[in-house]
Amino acid sequence: MVAMKSFAASGSCTTQVLATLAQALAEAPPFAADFLCVFYDARHDDQAITQFLEQRFPGVARLGGTSCAGVMSDAGLGGPGSIGLLLVQDPEGDYGTAAVRLQGNAADCAERALQAALQAAGCPDELPELVWIYQAPGQEEAVIEGLRRIVGARCPIIGGSSADDDVAGQWRQMGPDGPLHDGLVVAVLFPSGGISHAFEGGYEPSGHSGVVTRVGATAAGDARGLRHIVAIDEQPAAEVYNRWLGGALTAHLDAGGNILRASTMWPLGVEAGAMDGVSSYRLIHPERMGAGGTLSTFAQVEEGMRLHAMRGQRAQLVERAGRVAAAAAAGLPAGADALAGALVVYCAGCMMAVGDDMPGVAQAVSAQLRGKPFVGCFTFGEQGAMLGENVHGNLMISAVAFGS
Repeated sequence: MVAMKSFAASGSCTTQVLATLAQALAEAPPFAADFLCVFYDARHDDQAITQFLEQRFPGVARLGGTSCAGVMSDAGLGGPGSIGLLLVQDPEGDYGTAAVRLQGNAADCAERALQAALQAAGCPDELPELVWIYQAPGQEEAVIEGLRRIVGARCPIIGGSSADDDVAGQWRQMGPDGPLHDGLVVAVLFPSGGISHAFEGGYEPSGHSGVVTRVGATAAGDARGLRHIVAIDEQPAAEVYNRWLGGALTAHLDAGGNILRASTMWPLGVEAGAMDGVSSYRLIHPERMGAGGTLSTFAQVEEGMRLHAMRGQRAQLVERAGRVAAAAAAGLPAGADALAGALVVYCAGCMMAVGDDMPGVAQAVSAQLRGKPFVGCFTFGEQGAMLGENVHGNLMISAVAFGS
């Protein structure tokens, strides 16, 4: 039997927020957690959070890290300064976590972390129901490649890229031995009540598309330049993208610079396949225009890949979160009636675009999960399974539902 509980509290002082959580835990019925997730505003003290968890949940497999502007839960939007805690009690299941620094070859690091997590779960030679990851932004595709070496394509890989509030690089990851700044935390899940997942974006094609004809290396960790588009249809990529947007970014073409907020409602999309005649798209967030009309992104592209101009609306981004949660719950082996709780990832870029409507996102998710416990984090990259393939994307939403 799987049971879950969520706790969330907000405030500017880490000690006070943890005291509020401690009181809530003390007032709740006894609960022996076997796995926990913790997400928190980047301004909080990691060491204080680590000490809090070690005192109250010694030996429990844990995973988490910083989340842009706090968390959401079944209690609502936590907002800036919030800390969220999701507990899973499953004495008949197996859970293990491990963490590594992403130094050198990221794929090799991911492989080592997964092997260590399987060992920690007591299942070194078994295929988990699901792998959940939380990592520093930048090398997500390589991490997935390393994980695939062990679990292949049959095991879903879900997770997010840790975030801060202003893309200042203050993101951290929380593993079993404490926080990291440049790390990867891997959890392997063997739940006894079954598990289900969903991974979608809330955008639709605008009708424009083109083929990537040249990429180029610029950034550290991107030696092949797969996050730096030089040309689309043999034309400067930034000029093509601006044309697709009706000239909305013309002011950025000459000077270049960050277009993160300006492009949030107009990402790029790569068709990932279709189900029942409806195409699915992996979203890619353009981040910067460079000299000579280049376009940098937060996910990889390759030459020969067709990119679609996508468009979104605030109402769609609010509604889609609930739909993703509902899809995950409905996919449980025993159906949504067997739902124990869920873990949700919502892109931080979408959160910023939705703005004052974010309480509606938390409400939509909670309504579709029928008030069951959940915690949601806000990330700078999302990983999930689309039509059977594990991928990294941007501006995406995922939900993992646990069966009871």
